[in-house]
Amino acid sequence: MRSSTSRNPAKKMVQTRRLLMTMTMTIVVASTPSALSFQSPRASSSLSMSSSSSSRSAPLASLRARDEDSNNNMNKKSGVVPESAYDWIQEDLESRAEGGGGVVTDIGDICDRRGGERRRRQLQQQQQREGTQGLPGDGGTTAPGGATALIYDTTLRDGTQMESISVSCDDKIKITRRLSEFNVDYIEAGWPGSNPKDEEYFRRARAELDDVTFSKLVAFGSTRRKGAAACDDAQIRALVESGAPTVCIVAKAHLWQVTDILRADPEENLDMIRDSVSYLVSMGRTVMVDLEHYFDGHAYDAPYVHRCCEAAVEGGASVLVMCDTNGGSMPWDVERVVGEASTRFGGRATLGIHCHNDCGLAVANSLTAVRSGVGLVQGTINGIGERTGNADLCSIVPSLALHCDVRGMSCGDNLEDITSLSRFIDETLNRTPNRAAPYVGASAFAHKGGLHVSAIERSPDSYQHVDPASVGNRLRVLISELSGRQNILGKMRMLDLEDHKGGVDLNERALVILDRVKRLESMGYTFEGADASVELMILHSTRGYCPPFQVLDYTAQVYDTNVDSASRVMSKMERRDVVASGDPPSPASSASALPLEMFSSLARATVKVRVLDGPGLNDEPYLDRLEVSEGDGPVDALANALKKALVPGHPELEDLQLVDYKVRILDPESATRAATRVMIEFKSGKTGQKWTTVSVDRNIISASLNALVDGFEYALKETVAACVVDFE
Repeated sequence: MRSSTSRNPAKKMVQTRRLLMTMTMTIVVASTPSALSFQSPRASSSLSMSSSSSSRSAPLASLRARDEDSNNNMNKKSGVVPESAYDWIQEDLESRAEGGGGVVTDIGDICDRRGGERRRRQLQQQQQREGTQGLPGDGGTTAPGGATALIYDTTLRDGTQMESISVSCDDKIKITRRLSEFNVDYIEAGWPGSNPKDEEYFRRARAELDDVTFSKLVAFGSTRRKGAAACDDAQIRALVESGAPTVCIVAKAHLWQVTDILRADPEENLDMIRDSVSYLVSMGRTVMVDLEHYFDGHAYDAPYVHRCCEAAVEGGASVLVMCDTNGGSMPWDVERVVGEASTRFGGRATLGIHCHNDCGLAVANSLTAVRSGVGLVQGTINGIGERTGNADLCSIVPSLALHCDVRGMSCGDNLEDITSLSRFIDETLNRTPNRAAPYVGASAFAHKGGLHVSAIERSPDSYQHVDPASVGNRLRVLISELSGRQNILGKMRMLDLEDHKGGVDLNERALVILDRVKRLESMGYTFEGADASVELMILHSTRGYCPPFQVLDYTAQVYDTNVDSASRVMSKMERRDVVASGDPPSPASSASALPLEMFSSLARATVKVRVLDGPGLNDEPYLDRLEVSEGDGPVDALANALKKALVPGHPELEDLQLVDYKVRILDPESATRAATRVMIEFKSGKTGQKWTTVSVDRNIISASLNALVDGFEYALKETVAACVVDFE
């Protein structure tokens, strides 16, 4: 009979041991090809040592090559500290081959030692970073194992090539300052000579930016034209005249692109690279070369790609940037090609990487390139860029700092600012932030399942790979019909209500709130994106909470003379044009003649609000205010009237902004009687904090007003004494 231990092994340990034992099995080759057997190194009594040491090492070497940098800091109880778990296994095999008992007493021990490695890497980031600023090839920043990474931001140039993105010169100056504050090493600001906006930018940058910020600027351009001297090329001269201390020029590195797209002789292309770099260096500029289509060109004709690199180095280029221009390279291709380039040119110039995200691999390829010898990474904030985007620096920088043990990154010291930087860029470019973005998204550390919430209450590491605060983000507990009691209790703890029971059973209260959430969601509410409404629901259910105001009643009126349908409007305009000119109107003239006032309307709202900033009549502790306001629509008019009633007693609401308004019809089959869900996003102009509220009603105006009331109340709950929960 088996022992109880045998009948009930720890499943996790068994699975881990089986995995590691499978990874470390050795192949014993007999005299005939069919005599292959797989044996575990732990079975020392039956282990055949007939294979050579190199044969035994081959599979381990292959494994270790894929993970040689991930376990540098693992500890061993005695002896020389190996670099990875594979070293322990290799040392164990060699010890057994020499007749010893082996050094690995239990493969599970390896798992235990590796299990804490991620946490050790997180702790290492808190230690003082070492190294000095500069190009890695010139004795710049270094990290243990030789890993280095300078961060090159191209948001203002390559990022603006994304569909629907446009940025003014003023915004480019603002973004430049913010990137400099985050301490990126290089800021590619534009292509002088290609458009008036970039010319204006560099002219203003010389006058408006401080010396530290200006020293990081990079002017982008291309090699000289065919048949022209570099000194006579207008766009080369524009690079020099920009004043930027560093220039980056793009060069064709794909032979087919050279002959069929550029229509140039291959040798002439090499001269264009060499001459352009040499001239710019002679003008005192640090020169980087973006080798366009590097990886595709390497697959097409590797020797020509290498000749392009040689031409750039001969001209004096400091950095060779390998570009995955079409975004189709796989990580294993990047590893192989970058490794080869590192061997050929690593001691002569710094290698860089520039990846596009057409296969969704831009971040993975960039990290692989750093591991393979690259010292400079190009990317954009939030991954914006041509087609599907560029490598996202908001993922690359934290991954390098927190998971890859890359030290010495200047912006690594400001890692906690990366979430605010991400949102600043989105706001400046008028983009909706990606809630699911790694590290910086609003959902990056959001937990919905009750089991997950219960686990992170005990240990945040249970369902989070890093501390949200390390990247300036925050943990969020989502409330929905799928939530458990722990989700509600987690919210209560965030509101600091856990220690103030005051005779109220919080567990019981959590169940009541959870039941309320589930009933409301069955009616069409959704609380996952409306944290403010959830917090107010919890506060309203807590004894002693007193809302700072109450809307007693409201009216909303719309005055609109535009009661024509689209077809009648156009017919009316065409008849007017015929009367005026006597000629049949063209479609273009009719469209351009539509006056804006034909589509405008006036809305007026009246609200009666009871506010707790009395005394009112008869010395009551409240005061009733009746206010009227106008707006572009009924919701805008209601918001204006509500603010007008509350600001006299709560001036902090003066800078409250409504930044988004969403409406969804929940049951379209009900036609005009359909229930409507309204979500409104607010922003404090003073602190920049944003919050969202939700309401559902068959009357869209009522749903909107309820969401407005929640939004205003949430803005006041932290500052108004009347909102404080009193448990005494």
